[in-house]
Amino acid sequence: MTVDPPQMPGAFSGLSVKFIATIIFVILAVEVIIYLPSVANFRANWLDNRIAIGTVAAHVLDFVPPGSDLSQPMTDSLLESADDTALVYRAGGQSLLLETTDAPMPKEAVTADMRMRDPFSLIAGALEELFMGGDRMLRVIGDVPDGGEAVIEVLMHDGSLREEMLIYSRNIFFLSLLVAIMTAGVIFVFVNRSLIGPIRRLTENMVAYRQAPENASLIIEPSRRGDEIGIVERELAEMETDLYSMLRQRRHLADLGLAVAKINHDLRNTLASAQLLSDQVATLDDPKVQRLAPRLVNTLDRAIGFAQSVLDYGRQSTTPPKPQPVDLHALLEEAAFDAGLGGHPTIAWTNAIPDGITLNADPDQLARVFVNLIRNAREALEAASDNGEGAEIRADWSEAEDMICASVIDNGPGLPPRAKEHLFVAFEGSARSGGTGLGLTIARELTEAHGGELLYVDTEKGTRFDVCLPRRRRLL
Repeated sequence: MTVDPPQMPGAFSGLSVKFIATIIFVILAVEVIIYLPSVANFRANWLDNRIAIGTVAAHVLDFVPPGSDLSQPMTDSLLESADDTALVYRAGGQSLLLETTDAPMPKEAVTADMRMRDPFSLIAGALEELFMGGDRMLRVIGDVPDGGEAVIEVLMHDGSLREEMLIYSRNIFFLSLLVAIMTAGVIFVFVNRSLIGPIRRLTENMVAYRQAPENASLIIEPSRRGDEIGIVERELAEMETDLYSMLRQRRHLADLGLAVAKINHDLRNTLASAQLLSDQVATLDDPKVQRLAPRLVNTLDRAIGFAQSVLDYGRQSTTPPKPQPVDLHALLEEAAFDAGLGGHPTIAWTNAIPDGITLNADPDQLARVFVNLIRNAREALEAASDNGEGAEIRADWSEAEDMICASVIDNGPGLPPRAKEHLFVAFEGSARSGGTGLGLTIARELTEAHGGELLYVDTEKGTRFDVCLPRRRRLL
């Protein structure tokens, strides 16, 4: 089945665009945090400047005699130059009021007490001016520089203040945006060459190699980098090389296996025909024939069994298990009967698994596991030279946490050292002459497909295999 390659990210959805957008957003967020105390400080300096100008005006008018012809014109000129409506100078228990002649005193005004210099008050005042100011009358209160306990109050319109704060905010915004873009660009150039570019190269290689894993030219060529990206490139190259080799080997083995299966099938048919002839020859009265015929029959039986085992292994189903509740005691009884223990003349069968022990497993596949184990035990006991009336195969069980282990135990001669060294290896793990070792290999594969494990337990006498399976198997 052909699988369509995944679509690479577009121009505005790739990792690079997301990276630049993230950098710009973070820098602007930091600038906002910096902007709040900055604009609050701008407002405080602006109002402090007005207080200083008002203080100078009050000191100048102290030298002008009250009621003179210069008093009011000079007051109007000073207040107009400072863009103020009125100011009050308090010192030594006395107050001096200066106001313009053409601007009556307002009834309401918003107070800005510059004697409160804590950051929260300054930031709150700046935000209030930005969002609510512009057409209000502002009453600014502050201490007179080097004036002891003197206090000055300035009454003014806040339009100029808000306008200059907006200009300042606009300049800060564009400057911050320019800094963010330049910073993001510089960081992006560096990160794109050291991170995003190599990641995109790895991504494109994996997508291309997945479409044609047997094309050796698509194996990535790793760089000489010593960081994590370099390690990923080298490991990916090794993995693709190993996968390429395994796929080629699998193809060769598949072709070879198909040829062997055809030859084995024809050989089995030929051996079956020879077995029929040997059965007919065994009925002859010739003493030599009677002496040699059993050996011939046994040899043909082993050859046919070998051929059948190879065919069964080649037809081994890859279908996933279909779990359903299975009674373990009843399953072992059926497996023992299928393995040839039903009414066996010399081998006793004991099923010590109580009724009611259930597993969530595929009954057909699990039965095949136990049939292979019990048949191996029966054949080992039958082939033992010291086999007596005490030969026994026993089924027992144990549990730990969420696992249930069913054991198949015999009191035979046990496994030879060579069989233990190559246990579960096809064509090498057989304990008897002429065996293929495929029974244990198939049993292990079926057990692992259920999420369990097939274990060989070393005992002083006999052989023991444990089939450990979970009580409940989670279906994926």
